[in-house]
Order: sequence, then structure tokens, then C-alpha cells
Amino acid sequence: MSLLEIRDLEAGYGAVQVLWRVALRVDPGEIVTVIGNNGAGKTTTMLAVTGLVPPWRGEIAFDGRTVHGLEPPDIAGLGLALVPQGRRLFGAMSVEENLLMGAYLRRDRGVEATLRRVYEILPRLRERRRQLAGTLSGGEQQMCAIGRALMARPKLLCVDELSFGLAPRVTDEMLDVLVVIRAEGTSVLLVEQDVELALAVADRGYVMEGGRVVLAGTAAELYDDPGVRTAYLGL
Repeated sequence: MSLLEIRDLEAGYGAVQVLWRVALRVDPGEIVTVIGNNGAGKTTTMLAVTGLVPPWRGEIAFDGRTVHGLEPPDIAGLGLALVPQGRRLFGAMSVEENLLMGAYLRRDRGVEATLRRVYEILPRLRERRRQLAGTLSGGEQQMCAIGRALMARPKLLCVDELSFGLAPRVTDEMLDVLVVIRAEGTSVLLVEQDVELALAVADRGYVMEGGRVVLAGTAAELYDDPGVRTAYLGL
């Protein structure tokens, strides 16, 4: 059974429709990427999955449960965490305070253990744990945003534009973190404009254009597709 399954999703803003009959899935233990140019509908798809944009039509199922129409905290409580584009940290709070905000829905006694594991995966955050999040570099802020999401112990981590504003070396570090996260049992849905980087770590992918999924396949199939190579890889 798929962990996340989207069928015939349509959504938009006000009277403007952005998504048309979008269908995709994420299976347990996968990294799945959604690629495409600006305005393709990638972020709107991610926001609809997390409940931040109400779907107009279609179905979104997560872990066997229909979730479209639920409020974002209810969806998050089921095990779906978002790393938003632009990070959106609480700049006047410390790194550790930001991380603990990611566990605000948890009622178990394992929060401290999760925090220790986040520091193991992202050791720079331990070094900066008392520093105000607003004073971090762009790469460190992205680490903090990922760590905050991991504090929820998600089954699915949704990452919107991982490489946005980051140097290539830092982006590579973040991709390595996603591979570690997947190895520990958390599936990843990655929205990314840097197609080559996304396909380097993904198991499967979807290409979006004009609010529609126009191509789907394994990462290798998409990388070898002539249209993808011409339009997105410059080959």
C-alpha cells in the first residue's frame, strides 16, 4: 500500500485554478521528487497535501486514510511534516527552541531522544543550538528547518525547494541528509527545480508542467528521457 496517494487533484487560489487532475504516489521507504519550472504547480501540490491549500476536487490519502479536507495540524499529527520553501524559522528564537517547536503535537516521552538524533544527523545544529535562528547562514537555516520537521517523527517528510538560495556544496550536504533520513525509515517527497540533483537521490519522479503531471517514471528513466534532458538538464 502506498504511504501517500493523490488522485485527480485539482486546486487553486481564489478563482484561479492551478492544478488539473494531478496524480502521484509515494511508497514506504522512497524518495520521490516532483520537478518542473517555476509556476508548474509543484508547491501548490505540496501545500494541498499538507492541508495548507484546500483541494477543490480529487482525493489525497495518507497512510490509508483520506486526509483532504482535514486541517493542517490534524494532517501533521498523522505523520506528515513539511519543510517549507524559504525555511520560515522563528528568527528571534534559538535553534533549539525552533527544533522543539517541531514536536509541539507530541505527547510521548521520546522528544529528548529525537532531539539527540537530530543533532547526530545535523551536528552543526548542536554547535549552534543557543544561537538565534535568524542569525544563521542560509544552509544552517535549511538544516534547522529539516531538523524541526524531523522532531515530529514523520512518516513522510515533504521538502519544498531544498536547494533554494543555497550554495551547491551545501545542497549536496542536504541531499545526503535526505538519504540518511530515508535509510532510517522516513519517506521523502521532494519538490525541486534543480532536476539533476533531485534525480540523483530520488527513486522515482514526476514532471509537472502547467499544473499537470506530464511524465512519470523512475529517476533513471526521467534522466534518460530526451524531453527532460533538453528542457531541464541542458543536454
